[in-house]
Amino acid sequence: MLVGPPGAGKGTQAEFIAAHLAVPKISTGDIFRANVSQGTPLGVEAKRYMDAGQLVPDEVTINMVRDRLAEADAADGFLLDGFPRTVPQAAALDKLLVDMGSSLDLVLELVVDDDEVIRRLSGRRTCRGCGKIWHIEFDSTSREGICDRCGSELFQRDDDKAETIANRLVEYSSKTAPLVDYYGAQGKLVGIDATGPVEDVTLRAIDALRSYGG
Repeated sequence: MLVGPPGAGKGTQAEFIAAHLAVPKISTGDIFRANVSQGTPLGVEAKRYMDAGQLVPDEVTINMVRDRLAEADAADGFLLDGFPRTVPQAAALDKLLVDMGSSLDLVLELVVDDDEVIRRLSGRRTCRGCGKIWHIEFDSTSREGICDRCGSELFQRDDDKAETIANRLVEYSSKTAPLVDYYGAQGKLVGIDATGPVEDVTLRAIDALRSYGG
């Protein structure tokens, strides 16, 4: 599984690493969307909480994860992206995997400092027309504030504003960062430098996996 602050590149690295390992990338976002769109009993229950603006209880989330891990494509391995987010969820996942006769082999921590996270996320601009995400520093448009793809206006989402990012980092530090100690105590944690080009970070991740027999 991958752990790291918002903006560390977990989603991008999960795609590359899962492809390298030939295993499915499993994220709770994908699982929630699938269950809700298919109208499964768990999806209906989760939607009830989401429509009320409430957090979906851990028990519902864990049951969704259990069902996903039981699918055939996960029989030879899987990569978890974005779950667990808290130590109680991690403990519940450990119990679930024991019940399934499995366990996590390795937890990769994508290490990046807060200033870099703010730089990455606050520079993002989203097209009002086609939805493409640009970056004022890393992937800029030829005309400032205008999408090169469709010519529509670019805007900064509230989630990408510096003050919002700072709040997300505080929440990460209090709720998710303790996973580092949790998995470190199990001897399953490896930290890798998540700065620099995406390809370089992927190579570091794969090297770490090879060191652990992945």
